[in-house]
Amino acid sequence: MFLRFRPNQGKHILVKRWISLLIGLVFSLFFLWLGFRNLKFDDLWDILRDINPLWLLLTVPVYGIATYLISWRWYALLRPVKDVPPRRLFKIVYIGYMANNLLPFRLGEVMRAYVLKRHDDVPIPPTLTTILIERIFDGLTMLTFIFTALLFAGDKIGTTLRTVVAVTTPLFFVALLVFLALAAAPDLARKIYTPIISTLLPSGLRQKVLALMEHFLSGLEALRSGRALVGVVVFSFASWAVEASTYWIVMHAFDFQVSFFVMLLVIGFSTLTTVLPSTSGYVGTFHAAAILTLTAFDVPRVDAASFALVIHATLWIQATLIGFIYLAREGLHWSDFGRAQTEVEQAEHQTELEQHSTIELRNEETLA
Repeated sequence: MFLRFRPNQGKHILVKRWISLLIGLVFSLFFLWLGFRNLKFDDLWDILRDINPLWLLLTVPVYGIATYLISWRWYALLRPVKDVPPRRLFKIVYIGYMANNLLPFRLGEVMRAYVLKRHDDVPIPPTLTTILIERIFDGLTMLTFIFTALLFAGDKIGTTLRTVVAVTTPLFFVALLVFLALAAAPDLARKIYTPIISTLLPSGLRQKVLALMEHFLSGLEALRSGRALVGVVVFSFASWAVEASTYWIVMHAFDFQVSFFVMLLVIGFSTLTTVLPSTSGYVGTFHAAAILTLTAFDVPRVDAASFALVIHATLWIQATLIGFIYLAREGLHWSDFGRAQTEVEQAEHQTELEQHSTIELRNEETLA
């Protein structure tokens, strides 16, 4: 792997990463089988060779607009930590997309934090927290798309897709409520969770968990501002609505036609599946969700499978190529992915030490 391990935990981390890789591969293969079973390659090829590539090229500027809106959302979250212009964040977002498309373990998030630390001197822990908050708002946006689309086109959704909604909805909303509560009253939150963690967990794990909580609190400051919170919500919906337009555009390269509400369901379900283990680029999970959604609305499976392949490849290729361009412009190289993991691990370790010192100081003040 890329990571330089500390002697006392390197072997353990390596084993965990190999297990994660294996689980992701199993999930991807299962969902590929689920989506493409009983389909013939010749039938897929007959459809793929007849599509009009001009529709695919049209998605490039549209996807760029969606990414720029994502950069504004990240700006709203990151601004309390440091004011980094959205045009700068735009490049880093593409670098993150590229890394997630090519490498395992969601290294795109790690790379985004690394680039900001290296070139903009933004601390790594709060940056990672803002990225985690982004994932929560992504999930809530997708659920909103799904609920809205179901009002207009939900009569054909089967049990499997409804189960996905039923399971993911409480998870995302509970996570959001926890984040808002921590952001609104961080001192009170510390008073509540510190004695609980200190009592229930052993000393080694205790410091890690307390350090993780400090990571969260330092990156949640944007949620304390009503204006920033509104900005995060608006840019979340705007960016994903624009990205949904790329699905709508690509559909016109095929013979089938469905409503835009159906495409909201496609992007909603296929994006929610990215929380599942998979290989890099979300291969398999994305495809199966898109195919299952389209076939629920009477799109032939071969057409649905062809669409899933093309929309995934279209977005994957442009995000990866543009990400490589910005990686080179930043003066970064392939070896920086390894350095990124190392620096993130060191930053987390440093936070643990600082948290330990803070606790000892509080204990001394209490005894005094």
